[in-house]
Amino acid sequence: MRGKSVPRSRRKRLLVAGLLCPLAGTALAGGWAAHLGLSVHDHLRAAADALAQVRAAGPEGAGPALATAREHAEQAHRITSGLTWTLAAHTPFVGTAATTVRGLADFASQVTGVLTDVHRAGAPLLAVRRPSAGDLGGLLTHLESAAPALHDAAGRMDAARAGLAATPSGTGLAPLDQARDTALREADRLSGWLGAADDAAALLPDMLGGHGPRRYFLAFQTNAESRGTGGLVGAFGLLKAAGGRVDVERLSPNNGLASGTAQVIDHGSAFRARYGASALSLLANSNLSPHFPYAAATWAALWERQTHEQLDGAVATDPVGLSYLLRLIGPVTLPGGETVSAANVVDLTERAAYARYQNPVERKRYLIGIASAVSEALTRARPEPGALLSVLTQLVEERRIQVWSRREDEQRRLAATPLGGVLPDTPGPYAGLIVNNSAGTKLDYYLDRSLEYHLGPCRTGGQRLAYVRVRLTNGVPPVRLPTYVTDRLDDPGGSHPTGSNLLWVSYYATPGAQLAGARLDGEPEPVIKEVERSHPVYSKVIELAPRQTRTLEFMLLEPASAAQPRTPVQPLVRGQQTRITRDDTGCPFALPQADR
Repeated sequence: MRGKSVPRSRRKRLLVAGLLCPLAGTALAGGWAAHLGLSVHDHLRAAADALAQVRAAGPEGAGPALATAREHAEQAHRITSGLTWTLAAHTPFVGTAATTVRGLADFASQVTGVLTDVHRAGAPLLAVRRPSAGDLGGLLTHLESAAPALHDAAGRMDAARAGLAATPSGTGLAPLDQARDTALREADRLSGWLGAADDAAALLPDMLGGHGPRRYFLAFQTNAESRGTGGLVGAFGLLKAAGGRVDVERLSPNNGLASGTAQVIDHGSAFRARYGASALSLLANSNLSPHFPYAAATWAALWERQTHEQLDGAVATDPVGLSYLLRLIGPVTLPGGETVSAANVVDLTERAAYARYQNPVERKRYLIGIASAVSEALTRARPEPGALLSVLTQLVEERRIQVWSRREDEQRRLAATPLGGVLPDTPGPYAGLIVNNSAGTKLDYYLDRSLEYHLGPCRTGGQRLAYVRVRLTNGVPPVRLPTYVTDRLDDPGGSHPTGSNLLWVSYYATPGAQLAGARLDGEPEPVIKEVERSHPVYSKVIELAPRQTRTLEFMLLEPASAAQPRTPVQPLVRGQQTRITRDDTGCPFALPQADR
């Protein structure tokens, strides 16, 4: 075999075959080496196909496909761990590619091992047949038992991802580089999933009353009138958990929590300077900051002022979140016979109720009825596990549910997840758009938002240019709306067009950023600069006429960083269009290809 060379057509086929194309050249041009290369390619391809079947089969049917993926990944790992491959990895021209291929095989071996162990640990969980959301005791017991295995799996997955990321990213062979990029993206997905499972196993047994009853303030945010964490708290209740059984009690409209002038909590002098004393004493102003723990701790303190009862934490959701839950459990019927579903609950609670009920008391009673019906149906529902996971993931990722715990160990863990709704105080590129309704209208139901964040070339001194463009559109329709929706409480009797709105717009910049200039609708504009949790905050109160678009732009100097930009989205009725671009010219770092 030594004297035989691989025909030109054969070499060409190897070059486009996929992961192992470099093994057809130079040091591995012999027939045996080419055979090894094709074998690894075939095993990795078979492992990838089997993993795709695992995802399609779901947790309960994943076993056979996972075993197949594990077998092929181990074969690829065995081949690339041999002497021939080791020599190739130290050979000029093909060594870089051979190293990356070996990294892919090692990654596949580790990942299939992790998933096999997770599947084994999760078998008792799968045996719990569709527990109702109101009685999760058995599920929590098994989840607690699986916690050590899930924690170990999350750590191993992170290590596998780090090992693959350390392999060469520019081999000169596009198919191989693309395979590496794809594997890194999949690693990020799996790391996120396993991290969430690890957090759930660590938090849920205690937080849902597995070791003693818990009680939480439950806030329903009306994001037709925006606030930093989403919307004005329109209603609230008490969420009780004991032994895995969850119930919602004492639902009340927002005026059921007595007002007062005395501050119930202290978030520091910077908070008071930015938001005022009323944010520490009134429910209506308690969540102006996007940092959810501020709002949640204030709610718990307001509850304690009125009831003299200390709560264990707080939970918030909104009508969009209710629509996701109704998608899971199906429509509910109100006492009067009206059907509320995933398709109509947002419109009913954020728009139609204002037109239907001129009397605020009647309208709030109607909204409480919807919240009560959904809560009761949820405690009885037995959703399919896959659908439940999908809905919970969407709720958390969009911040349609946010949670705070009074216990420091639990709160530290929550704060590291989107569930905690935390405004991070760590370095790295950051672009956060927050609006607070300053007019007292309910017109944010019609608000459209977009944010463009461009990280420009690096400069001397460890800085880079950054450009931000914010566009806000008041999409109120040209029809008559209830005065409760359109009345300008900021300026009663003022000569504002019906349907106009007033927004306190705040841009949260990267820690350490410096403002080089700001413009409103193309003209230079002064803005107010403050700081919240290490972020420079640039604010402007902006009037929006009906169907008007306003554009706010910022030019900044930011600390240069290879970290991925964070652009959290405030959970309002309509989504935010976000676009991130970057130019790393002159930067003292090289981003991995998969992270560009």
